[in-house]
Amino acid sequence: MNNPELWVFGYGSLVWKNNDFEFELKKAGHIKGFLRRFYQNSIDHRGIPERPGRVVTLVKANDDEAKVFGMGYKIANDRIDKVLHHLDYREKNGYIRYETLFYPFDETEAKSTIVYVANEENPSWNRNHNLKDIACQIYEAVGPSGKNIEYVYNLCDAMRQYFHNIKDDHLDELEKLLKNLEKGDSKILRRLSQEG
Repeated sequence: MNNPELWVFGYGSLVWKNNDFEFELKKAGHIKGFLRRFYQNSIDHRGIPERPGRVVTLVKANDDEAKVFGMGYKIANDRIDKVLHHLDYREKNGYIRYETLFYPFDETEAKSTIVYVANEENPSWNRNHNLKDIACQIYEAVGPSGKNIEYVYNLCDAMRQYFHNIKDDHLDELEKLLKNLEKGDSKILRRLSQEG
């Protein structure tokens, strides 16, 4: 008897970065009922405890048909335990496994998938959802995995590469704010200096 397939859905760094675990197949597609948001502090990858960065999580959408686009990874049966152990450790800062359906672009049948979600009960959830404040926090944050701003730009680039006709207003606006910060937008820089 065959074991059921295991798919893992990535909507953040796993959209562009897929070299730290083994997989059989990688497919572009979406899940439903969620929104991608930069509401999770990062103290272990793109920031440090004293100056956290921000990374994406998923929040429940009011619309069950709302879509988050990303990458689905099919994991070989003999690698499932190893990959899940690795991903559980990788996502240790407040993320939990959640089961949902993944809709690959090139198939009509949805796949049962695991997605890692940080909910608002976890200690790294940031209740400040003001996009300008998020941009300022990201602009200054650096962690063991590099500059937080690179995380955002890598995600934006990957979304344009794989999903060029898809709009993500939250992500697009954040990228615009960060580009303005890099150009020296005085209003946002003033906000940064007041926090400083």
